[in-house]
Parts: sequence; C-alpha cells; structure tokens
Amino acid sequence: MQLSSRTAISAIVLISFALTLIEIPRGDWTSLAAMSLASGVAALALMAASALLGGRLKAVESLFGGLDRVYIAHKWMAVWALAFAFFHFAFKAGMQSWETASIWTMPPFYTRLVRQLSLLALVFILLLALNRRIPYHRWRWWHKLSGPLFLIVVLHWLSFKSPIELTSPAGAWLAVLSALGIAAAAYKLLLYRFVSTHAEYRIVKTAKTATAMHLELEPVDKAISFKAGQFGFISLKEEGLREPHPFTIASGEGGHMHFMIRDLGDYTHRVLQLTKEGMHADIYAPFGRFERPASGRREVWIAGGVGISPFIAWLTDTSAERAAAATLFYFFTPGREFPSVARIQELATTSQTEVVPIATGPSDPAFAKYLESIVRNAGPTEVSIAFCGPKGLLEHVRPLMARLGVPDANLHFEYFEFR
Repeated sequence: MQLSSRTAISAIVLISFALTLIEIPRGDWTSLAAMSLASGVAALALMAASALLGGRLKAVESLFGGLDRVYIAHKWMAVWALAFAFFHFAFKAGMQSWETASIWTMPPFYTRLVRQLSLLALVFILLLALNRRIPYHRWRWWHKLSGPLFLIVVLHWLSFKSPIELTSPAGAWLAVLSALGIAAAAYKLLLYRFVSTHAEYRIVKTAKTATAMHLELEPVDKAISFKAGQFGFISLKEEGLREPHPFTIASGEGGHMHFMIRDLGDYTHRVLQLTKEGMHADIYAPFGRFERPASGRREVWIAGGVGISPFIAWLTDTSAERAAAATLFYFFTPGREFPSVARIQELATTSQTEVVPIATGPSDPAFAKYLESIVRNAGPTEVSIAFCGPKGLLEHVRPLMARLGVPDANLHFEYFEFR
C-alpha cells in the first residue's frame, strides 16, 4: 500500500494537534491561543517532513510509490506548512494561565528576530515551490537554501516560550521530526553527490529536430542498471548545463543510455542548442516506479508527446516476457512527433504491440471508440492502463475510464512535471 500526499499531511497535522492539546488545560482547547499553538507545531512538523522528503531517500521513495509522488508531497507539505504558520503568527499562541518556558533561552531581541525570520523563510520556500517562472538554473540554487532556512524555524521553536517541554510527547514529536529533517537536508546538500548511485557517461550520438533531441550515451567506466520505465537525472559537464534534470530513460541497449528530450523550458532549450557528441555527463539513476503490470490483464498504453519515452523502453525491453496483449495510443502533434510514428511502429512490430497513432487530440471520437471496444472485449476490471503525458491529456483519460467502468486503481502513471 502506498502513502498518498493527503494521507501523510493529514496524519502529521492530526498528530501535531492532538499532542499539543495534551499539554494545555482541556477548557482552553477551543481557544484561538490553543489553535495558534497547535498550528505552529503542525507547521514545523510539516516543514520537517518536507525536508525529509527532499532528501531523495530510497526508503521514502518506496513508501510513496515513486520519486514523482515524493516531490508532489514535498511541495504540498511546504504549502500547508505556510498556511498553518500564517495562522500561528496571526494569533498569540499562549494564555496567562499557562505555564510556559523556552527550551533554549535567548535575549528578547534575538527571539523576536528569529520569529520574524522564520516566517520569511517559510514564505521564501513556498515561492520557490510554486513559482514556475523562475529559470530552472536559478531555482535549483535558491532551493538549496531550504535546509539552512529550516534551521531558523527550528530555532524559533526552541526559543519561543510555550507549555511544550522537550521531554513531553509534543516536544519529542518535534525533536524527532526536526532531527530527521535536518539530517536529510544535510545529506542532500553535502553528501548526496558522493554516495548516490551515479556514473559518468559520454555522448556518442545526437539526433535533433527543431523541438526535440535523441541522446545516446555510453558509460565511461561502469554502466548503471535500471528497469524499463525508470528515469535518471542528467548533469552535463558543461558550463550552463550542469544542473541535474530528470529525463525518462528510453532505452539501455548494450549498456548505452538513450534519452528523448523535448524543448519545454529554459533548461531543455539550452540542452538542445548546446549539446554535442563527445560531451560528458553524470547520470544519477535509477528512479521511478513506472513498470509494466505483472498480472495478465489487457494492457493499454497512452503516451502524449515526450511521454512516449518510457513506452519505448518497454518496447525495447528484451527481458520482458508477458503474454498479455498491449495497445499503444500515441498522441502527437503533426510535425513535432519525435521519434516518428514509423519508428514507433517498427519497434512495436518487434515486440508484437499494436500502435494507434492519434494526431487529432484526445477528443477524437475514434480514440474513445477504440478504447471502448478493448474494454468491452476484455472486461472493465481486466484492463490495465499505463499513462505518461501532459496533465491535460490525463484529464481526458480519467473521465473516459470512469464512463467505461475501468477502476481508477487500474490506472498507472507518473507525474509529468516535478515543479
């Protein structure tokens, strides 16, 4: 069973509120002071959990069912942390009848300074999480400040007078989460590039169009093992291209790695313009849980644009031994498809997969009609749908599944964008 963002956030908030209320008189539980105090505890707990999720730890990835979902949870925890922090700062988190003390006593001036800086730190982190207009190379370096800024929030908790003692349940809850968050942030900032699974590769072939590119890289020393459908972070060893960026691994024939990259932003635009054969890159991999189902269900694959990449990996995966039939719906814009429909059909012939190219968009009645025939022949519960593509395409697929009676649990997809 995978942990969802909603479940994780709800659990952290409920635990934070429950443990906080234990520390104050029952008659004050519904007061604004109590809600403010509990909101402050929830905000710090969520921020600590967000820092933990940002550490790119394998155990956390497995818990949430993929690094894409870890990043989604990471972002929304930061959003809710700021919401609770605003409420906490808007109302006084204390009453005269409460016995309060600070865990770490500081001069009043610095206590107030840390209080204000902690709110500014949360606002800054949230802006980084939500502002998609920040160029990726700037966003990445600014985002590295999240760990040090979290320390300011922890310092505010330690210096703030409250009824919560460090040895109390609420104090232990915050101490453990804060320690884990700080450790994860330090690991990601200082140690990750030394201990993570990665290897150096050299670009041996590039094939470009005006809007897309196929990269083929060979290992300089050792090759990275991965499963078809997973992705990796590429860091090209060239000025302006060093930021690690995630791309699905389209193939791994002969130890080489193949990537399909489309011009979708400032970073990918530079990659298309500047990448040449002979360049070296560090590849951090593998990540993701986009794997073919083990059951014998009727498989339907739906790809949109560059979302074709994991399905290319499935088509060229010689280790896959499945008798289940598969139909690939390939949505593309005429003149922008990469690779070509002919190339996809060639790969599909080898793997005995049916390809249905669609250049007219998801509203094309032919798509719905064909999918309906597949569902009718196999049975709604026996159809497994794998999706990779833009969010807009997914918003067309889900209602169609519901109309045809295909359970949402039979849909497998990864989030197309992290930021």
